[in-house]
Amino acid sequence: MFVVLALDIPLNDDTVTPGFLGFGVFIALAVATYFLIRSMNKQMRKIQAPREADIKQEAWEREQAAKAGKAGAGEKAEAKAAPSDPKDG
Repeated sequence: MFVVLALDIPLNDDTVTPGFLGFGVFIALAVATYFLIRSMNKQMRKIQAPREADIKQEAWEREQAAKAGKAGAGEKAEAKAAPSDPKDG
């Protein structure tokens, strides 16, 4: 068996480099990150988040509709109880 010790190979800038493979992987990761961020921004623009003012306006409209519904039901009951035209009898 042949065992290579770290002391057998001198380490300097010429023997330890990432090389073309490391550079290629780095570029591939950078390009993939660019396209992922671009896609994320496109998806974020599509989101229609309601604003607080819109939510308050909708709640107010629901309250008004509920009040109008209660008042409308009361008016209908009164209209059935008493005829609106005295000539009809």
